[in-house]
Amino acid sequence: MEFLELKEFLDVKVAQYNRPNFIQNDPICIPHQFSKKQDIEIAAFFAAILAWGQRKTIINKCNELFARMDNDPYNFMLHHSDEDLKRLLGFKHRTFNDTDLLYFVAFFKEHYSNFDSLEAAFLSPADIFQSDYLSAELQKGYTKYASSACMLTEMADQQPLIERSLNYFRSYFFSLPDFPRRTIKHVSSPLQKSTCKRLNMFLRWMVRKDTSGVDFGIWNTLKPKDLICPCDVHVDRVARKLGLIERKQTDWKTAVELTSELLKFDPLDPVKYDFALFGLGVEEKF
Repeated sequence: MEFLELKEFLDVKVAQYNRPNFIQNDPICIPHQFSKKQDIEIAAFFAAILAWGQRKTIINKCNELFARMDNDPYNFMLHHSDEDLKRLLGFKHRTFNDTDLLYFVAFFKEHYSNFDSLEAAFLSPADIFQSDYLSAELQKGYTKYASSACMLTEMADQQPLIERSLNYFRSYFFSLPDFPRRTIKHVSSPLQKSTCKRLNMFLRWMVRKDTSGVDFGIWNTLKPKDLICPCDVHVDRVARKLGLIERKQTDWKTAVELTSELLKFDPLDPVKYDFALFGLGVEEKF
């Protein structure tokens, strides 16, 4: 397709799929069950992290998880007792188990004891590395998993904003003492060359200002124009067929390449085309 023809085609598909009836069959329906900002953030984060496999299964597992928290996740994170934590034992989805879950709860308790919003976890390395619980020894202990070495170089300033944010977030997330090594695999970053599909999806939900009422847009420091398109197997397949991706493998650079093409269609809101690419792949088997 020519540029204008392809843009018109994708804009039609965005309008078709970026509408409220998209919500009920997608993991984004989980945070839509809540109204408090922190509840939405926590529910959206778990829904994104657990987004493996069939959407119906993902939604059922998330509902099970929050039922164990009395459907009051923010209050649970801040005020749970040891007895409350026992209700989380036995939870499992794919390779995510109760060991991972208990660490996630510990992280949220620590974070929300210091910040009102989860957005702060994605913003500044200065905020992260001034934390009292991040000792020099601990920081040195997980540099192979974190981006601390990268952000000390001038190269860090040349990375896309969201790339830096995701690298910082992973470092921050695993800054609590004695984090389980097995849990590392559940939070990716560009440093591992991952597409970071789940986290980019979560950021889309939180950042993108959506007049259709699907994405929440409750964060204001990170901007929609800086987001990276979530690149799952469906989006990747459709984007390649449309000539939006030339890179052979699928990794972080592929997600950046795709987003750079989508920016040409809409420089202020490139990831709205995630709806079009995903809908074409999943609903229409394009």
